[in-house]
Order: sequence, then C-alpha cells, then structure tokens
Amino acid sequence: MNFKNPDYYTNRELSWIDFNDRVLEESRDRSNPLLERLKFLSITQSNLDEFFMVRVASLAKLASVDYPKPDASGLTADEQLRAVNKKAHAMLTKQYTTLQRSLLPAIEQHGVYLKTMAELTTEQYEFVKSYFHDELYPVLTPMADDSSRPFPFISNDSLNIAVQLVKHKESTHLFATLQVPDVFPRVVRLPGAKNDFILIETIIKAFVGALFVNYRVKEAATFRVIRDMDLDVAEEDTSDLLKEVQQQLKLREHGHVIRLEVESTISKKLLKRLTKQLDIHEYAIYEVSGPIDLTFLNELVKRIVGLEQLKYQPFTAYESPELNHDHDIFKAIRTHDWLMHHPYDMFDPVVEFIRQSSVDPDVLAIKMTLYRVSGDSPIIRYLGRAAQNGKQVTVLVEVKARFDEQNNVHWARQLEKMGCHVIYGLIGLKTHCKLTLVVRREQGGIRRYMHMGTGNYNDVTAHFYTDMGLFTTNADMGIDATNIFNMLSGYSEPPYFHLLHISPQGIRDFINERLNQATKLAKEGRPVHIQMKMNSLSDQPMIAHLYEASRAGVKIDLIIRGICCLKVGIPGISDNITVHSIVGRFLEHSRIYIFDFDGERSFYLSSADLMTRNLNRRVELLFPVLQEDLAERVSRIYQTMWTDNVKTRVLQPDDTYLHVDRRGRPALDAQTLFTQQATERAEAQKATERRSPTNEFQPMLSPENQPTTLDDGSDTN
Repeated sequence: MNFKNPDYYTNRELSWIDFNDRVLEESRDRSNPLLERLKFLSITQSNLDEFFMVRVASLAKLASVDYPKPDASGLTADEQLRAVNKKAHAMLTKQYTTLQRSLLPAIEQHGVYLKTMAELTTEQYEFVKSYFHDELYPVLTPMADDSSRPFPFISNDSLNIAVQLVKHKESTHLFATLQVPDVFPRVVRLPGAKNDFILIETIIKAFVGALFVNYRVKEAATFRVIRDMDLDVAEEDTSDLLKEVQQQLKLREHGHVIRLEVESTISKKLLKRLTKQLDIHEYAIYEVSGPIDLTFLNELVKRIVGLEQLKYQPFTAYESPELNHDHDIFKAIRTHDWLMHHPYDMFDPVVEFIRQSSVDPDVLAIKMTLYRVSGDSPIIRYLGRAAQNGKQVTVLVEVKARFDEQNNVHWARQLEKMGCHVIYGLIGLKTHCKLTLVVRREQGGIRRYMHMGTGNYNDVTAHFYTDMGLFTTNADMGIDATNIFNMLSGYSEPPYFHLLHISPQGIRDFINERLNQATKLAKEGRPVHIQMKMNSLSDQPMIAHLYEASRAGVKIDLIIRGICCLKVGIPGISDNITVHSIVGRFLEHSRIYIFDFDGERSFYLSSADLMTRNLNRRVELLFPVLQEDLAERVSRIYQTMWTDNVKTRVLQPDDTYLHVDRRGRPALDAQTLFTQQATERAEAQKATERRSPTNEFQPMLSPENQPTTLDDGSDTN
C-alpha cells in the first residue's frame, strides 16, 4: 500500500487557514457573549498576521527560488503561496462582513458606537480637533516621497497613511506617507457618552492637511504591511547563539513585504504607487472594507464601560489546600502524585513549588526549562532568589522561541546577573519541553521532585490555555530528568530512559512502537483503541503509520485543535479514524496520548504535537501518568472533551468541519462543564476552610539561607 499518495494528505497551510476559519465562526456564533465575539474576531487577525509573518514568508522564499519539491499533498511552494492567498482573501471578506453586518450593529444596540467624523456631535468634533492639534500634531512626521527623498521604510505591522496631494495652483501629483504613532491608544474615547469611540487614524485623516501647509490633500488612505519576520539563525556557523539571535532580531525588522492591506476606497493611482514601492505581487494585496487591522477590537472591548453581562462570566479555579502557600508542598508531593488541569486548576501551585524551593534550606538545586514566560514572571524572581540563597540554579532559556526572543534574551540576562547558570538553548534544536527538577536533601537521602507539563511556565497564559501538569517524586522519572538536564547542559548520551521519552526521535520511536503493537493486536482480532489530543498533526510518516493502524482495524480518535493533514474517510485507509476539533473560550493546548490494548490502558502527557519539527528538531518530553486515580482522571477529561457537542467540529472526508449533530441530546460544552466543576470544588473547599482554619506554613530557614535583597513581591530588575 502506497501511503505517500498525495491524495491522502491535506496541505498544512490550507489546513491552518481552516482552523482560523473555525475561530472566525466563534465570532459569528450568537450563543457566545457579544463582546467575546469581538475578541474572537480580533484573534483571527492576530493569528493571520503571525501566520503570514512566518509560514507564508517561508513559502514566499521557497517560491522566489522556484523550489521544485512538492509537499505531502503534492503542491509546490508557488502553488501553496497562491492557494493560501486565495483562501486568505475569502477569509478577509468574511471577517469584514461579520464586523460590519453583525457585530457593530449588535454593540450599537447596547450603546457602543465606533464613530466616523460625520457622526460626531459638535462637542465630540471640537474634542477630536483639539486632540489632533494638541496631542497628535507634535508627534506626527510626514515623509515625502519624491526624487530627492526616497520612499521611507514601512515597518512591519505598523499602521500608516498614504497621502496624495498637489501644491496650490499646480497640478503635479505629489506623494507622502505618515506613520500612525503607536504611543497613543488606537481607540479614542469620545466625550458626551460613556461608550462612544473613534479610531485614531480617522482623526488623523480628517486633519492631515494641517501637516502640509500650502498644499491640498486630494486623498488619504490607511495601509499596513506584513513582513517576513521568520528568524534565520545560522546556528552551525555561530559560536555565540545569544549574539546571533540579537543580530537576527535587528535584521528581521527589514524582511520582505509579503502582504499589503489598503482601504478599499484607495485610488488606483495611489495603490499603484504603493505596490511599486513595496515590490509586492498583486495576489498579496488586500483591499479592506473597514478599519485595517482588526486587533483593535480587543482594545475596544477593554475600554467599554459596563456591559459585563456581555462577557464570559468569571469562574473560580480550584487549588488544593495541600499545594498552596499554607502547606509544605514537598510533603504533599511525597505523599502522592498530583495532576493539574489548567486553567480549571490554579497555576499558583507551580509558582509555589518554585517559591518554596527557593527558600527551603534542604533544597540543593533547581533545574528548569523555560520556553515562554510572562513579562513579569514570578518564577524568574524566585529562581533568582534561589541562586542568591546559595542553591545551584540551572535554567535553559530558549532564546529562539518565536516572537518571544526579545523577552527571553532579557530574562536570560537577568537570571545570569542573579547568579543562575543559564543555557541559551541548543545548537540546531529548540528546547520546547516543560520540565522542572528540584533536588532536596532529606532524612533518607537525596530526593528528586519534578513538575512536567504540556504548556509553558507562563502565569498569564495559564489562565486561558488548557494545559496539564504532573507533580511527582517517582525515582525512575527523577533519574531520567537528571539525565535530560545533563544532556542539555553538558555532554551526555544515556543509553536509555526508564519512563520518560525525549525528542528528537525518542517520542517518534515510542509512538511508532505503540502503533506497531496496536496494528499487530488488531490483526489478531483483539480490540485496540487509541485516543490522542494535540494542537496539530502534520508529520507525513506519522500520518502514514496511523493509516496503517486504521487499515488493520485499530480504532483511532483524535482531538486536534488546529492543523490536521490527515484525511478521514479514505476507503480501506482511514475508515477507523475520527477527528474532532474544539475551539471555544480557552485555547486547547494540552497533549494527551492514550493507548488501550485489549483492556490494558496506558496514559501519557506531552509537550509535543505530532509535527515534524516537534519530533525531529525540538527537545520535547512525553511522560506517563502512572498513579491509577490520576490516570482515570485523564481518561475522564479526554472522554468529556470527546463527547462535547457544542464547541466540537468533526472533520469530514472533503476536509470541511461540521458541528456535531446533537438533535435529541442535551448540550455538553466540555470547557463550560470543567469551569462549573472547578467552581463547585473551590466553593466546597472554602466552606471546609471556614469550618477548620489552618495555620500558615513557612519553610524553616537557616541564617545563611535568609534572603538578602529580594522578598516575595520584589522586582529582580
């Protein structure tokens, strides 16, 4: 059987656009709170921008050199580039139809107005006139475009205004550009009503003539460019990865333009001028019927006063009292393993684990991988405190984490200043695993405490990404974790791992072995069921292996939020594979791998999706959930998501996704159910605490381990 047949695969980039279309559907779903629908529309824009900056930019580079090799679906780079832009144009139409015909009229029903100049009251007009002259005018810098002053550089993702003008009593057309300053809010609140707003570019265009004295402005049109922002680090040629990343960050800002957005009212003459100066293909020009760059909608929602009933209702995440600051977290983890399911379980215990480790006199060392952290990460502060308290602190900071490079370089420098040993990622690989190892001296000897997770150590995104994590003191996992850090920090190639599986290659080998075993059992007529949840599935050899297992009779259920290059419903190939996608209030980010071989079940969590980059070019971690009650919880979580019939779409043989038909069945929204369960557990816990208050726990510190310059709330800068 030829599993390399291009008809068996969906193009990766087109599949991603289909995912973003599912996000767009959420902005059109009237069952979602109205202001959340605005935010979903904003997300589709930020998603699309990043997609063009990286993925489409990569296709453009390949197409520019006529790269001939097709992808698994049989499309060349040029064919993909044109197909992607065609689909993106259709998406743009759908985005602005949603905004203009649905969302803006809907918020107006609640007294929220995004006004044009013609709609302003006299008071509001005088306000914006003063705002322009007093605030904006001194900051604005018009840039002439003529023979002596070349067309200016237009920075990535900046909002700009193209101006066509003539000198009084002359007919020669002149051109200029003007960058909309990002030091001001884009959404400006107007006086006279609590929720009247206007966009800053609307104000600037209305009074732009003041910048061109003795000239007459014939036209002013907003535009924006998206550039190639993919970081191109030639790691094999550099001895200092950090310096190379910093250099590439500077160069990246001048990447080639791959997308131009202009107002649809722009004249052909002005558009031709922009197109020529920016050197862009016609298919990459997007004429927009509305405000350019819909990410402003997120800012608008934040500035709206009241109307909390039009947002998601808050819920209370659960925190086990044994894992909070009132208790000894090491004792809790020694007692048994702990499974965390964020955001329904608080992320605080993960931060508390690092805090207590930083001040506990028996902790000898902390080792941790950091891929993405928040801008003001408490974990960074506690790692710095631990080093100042004399503990061995080793942190791998992945400075190549896409679009977090600048933030990570900053934190890496800060950690070094505080005395931590910092590893700046590995040559040729991104370190994407989420692993913390704490080494502690106890009465019975050295004990290793671990946290392993599916998501980043980011206290901000943990509130809206769904992820899972495990606290354990399992000895074999501890040995494996030690070996992993020895590999990352020095020269070590352990011959095998006891329980953990590591990419590159290790996770691929493990899943291949499981699929081989499943195929063998299915051919023997034994029931085999595989359940997987991930963000994306695009690796062609892995898909081929899933096809092989399906063909042998293995039942395969996949929950894949985003990209899925696998096709369902191919007769004799993928009949036994079902694919669900959940898009809802929270970003589904956890990775779960469950194998049921004739009743013998095993459960694994991972940082890795089944993508070639994760399996071949990243350091990733896949770890088992061994404790029986926690394994059952993983099973229940997966099953709840699988039976979701509100936010689930099911992949069809024609590559479309359809909502579950729930006629005759009660609605089940998995994310809503999890929030309700978390709130109930939290409220029950509060009631218990009121009946039996506990004493606060603080680790005993020896004098030499007292913190010197930092306290719980101090900044490490």
